[in-house]
Amino acid sequence: MSADRWLPLESNPDVMNKFVHKLGMPKEWGFTDIYSLELLDMVPKPVAAVLILFPVNQKYEESSKEEQEKIDKEGQEVSKNLMFIKQTIGNACGTIALLHSIVNNSDKIQLSGYLSNFIEKTKDMTPEERASYLKEDEGLSSAHEESAQEGQTEAVDEEVNLHFIALVHKDGSLYEMDGRKPNPINHGKCSNETVLEDAAAVCMKFMNRDPTELRFTLIALSKLSDS
Repeated sequence: MSADRWLPLESNPDVMNKFVHKLGMPKEWGFTDIYSLELLDMVPKPVAAVLILFPVNQKYEESSKEEQEKIDKEGQEVSKNLMFIKQTIGNACGTIALLHSIVNNSDKIQLSGYLSNFIEKTKDMTPEERASYLKEDEGLSSAHEESAQEGQTEAVDEEVNLHFIALVHKDGSLYEMDGRKPNPINHGKCSNETVLEDAAAVCMKFMNRDPTELRFTLIALSKLSDS
């Protein structure tokens, strides 16, 4: 496996949970499917973050370019407490999204092992330096490969056109955390209690860009139990 490209991680909460629990996320927290934006009451609460897997197509790229041009022109508020990681490894978006969702909720989730060490070692790094750190981290690369190969679908080592991002709440705002972009995207006001609903509204915007596109998967990071 090339250090510059990983096997794509399947959008399977069971695979994801096995992966992040090995890395030091407690088992009372886990990833779970969001089956429909109209069935949010079925999602375990509280929700700390939402992941979205979506197709990268021309409509998405054009919309993202316009969004970034507006930010570059008008600016935006971004919390200094966010930990943002650039993605420089191909097909690593799944692991980057998992990391974004978890490390930015370390105030809610008692982390240990790799995840705790990652935060401590990279807290003062730039997003680009964190990317370099991950690129040289053979332990994480091996863990990612093992999890990618455990998925139900056959893993193929090639560029894919589906992309994972995380939507997280920090300091009163909801942020889109996409390592392919220059910076986090502030999507407006949010709270610990409204993360799921606010993230669902952003997911709907993604879907409305191309109503004919059906390849969307939504996953919540939720507290599943008290022990």
